[in-house]
Amino acid sequence: MLNEVTLSLINLFTSALTAITGLGGGTILIGLLPILLPSVAIVPVHGASQLASNASRAWFGRESLDYTYFKPFLVGSLFGIAVFGLAVRYFQLELIPLFIGIYILLIQWSDTVNKWLRSLENFYLVGFIQMGLGLFVGTPGPLAIALLNKKYEDNHTVVSVGALMMSVIHGAKLPVYFSLGFAFSEYWKLMLMMIVMAIVGSLIGTRLRHIIPMPWLKKVLPWLLTLIALKLIISKVLEFGWIG
Repeated sequence: MLNEVTLSLINLFTSALTAITGLGGGTILIGLLPILLPSVAIVPVHGASQLASNASRAWFGRESLDYTYFKPFLVGSLFGIAVFGLAVRYFQLELIPLFIGIYILLIQWSDTVNKWLRSLENFYLVGFIQMGLGLFVGTPGPLAIALLNKKYEDNHTVVSVGALMMSVIHGAKLPVYFSLGFAFSEYWKLMLMMIVMAIVGSLIGTRLRHIIPMPWLKKVLPWLLTLIALKLIISKVLEFGWIG
């Protein structure tokens, strides 16, 4: 019960954070889940909570929605489901926390990776790649947001459209992991609590977006995410006995 309450409160904070900044909250959440959940439950539980967080954020910001770039993103995502939904069946789920940690560090500190991400100008490709990342490491990262920032000057539109796109990615995790045999019924209380907190966090963050300055948040996030990533990597390395 303690873990359920803790994760629900974390989800409230991360959902509000993403509603304010447009990114970061989902990555913090996926980084903390391996500490409190078994590896097999990380991606599907994250998917359920983030679907609620993103769908509610898109709804609360619906006046700012624009569907111009959502349509090609959706097409790319559907192709991603077909390809990566099959590939994940051959993936060792116990390694998910390790790959999450490595992925977070690359996103935060690798100039090569970030230059490549910023170079993507095709929403078909972004949808395809983000679907793969979503299924394997839970969080798709900033690909869509980075490109949306180039297309829209209004931050409210960026956050709302990005939330709609991420709703597709996180929603796709649920049927894929259900087909893999994940027992959603064993985690229904946790997912329900996290879903409620995700919606509340989206509402709070949407309201606060107008009054809370973002620069300090964006400066703190990389360091917080780095600490989480290192914790995940070190824990898995020790668990598998790859050192000593």
